[in-house]
Amino acid sequence: MQNQPPIPNPPQAITTKDLQYLKDAMSWELLAFKKFHFLAQHAQNQDIKQALDEAGRMHQDHYNRLLSHLQVDNNAVMSSIQNQQMH
Repeated sequence: MQNQPPIPNPPQAITTKDLQYLKDAMSWELLAFKKFHFLAQHAQNQDIKQALDEAGRMHQDHYNRLLSHLQVDNNAVMSSIQNQQMH
């Protein structure tokens, strides 16, 4: 199996399968954020509390990044792709 370089930018259009993957990933990230936030609120040791908060912020950032991929006008993108294929 060959190593492929990562795709520099996500695809412009989101397929139904892509959407399902994004929804699953967002659910996992949100759950992880909630768990770290809960644990940080109940931690007594400040170093542990800080580490839990940092881990929670990381998962929140991942969630927001995934959310930004959903903020596209999929219909417009699909129309432009179809128009390009016709020419």
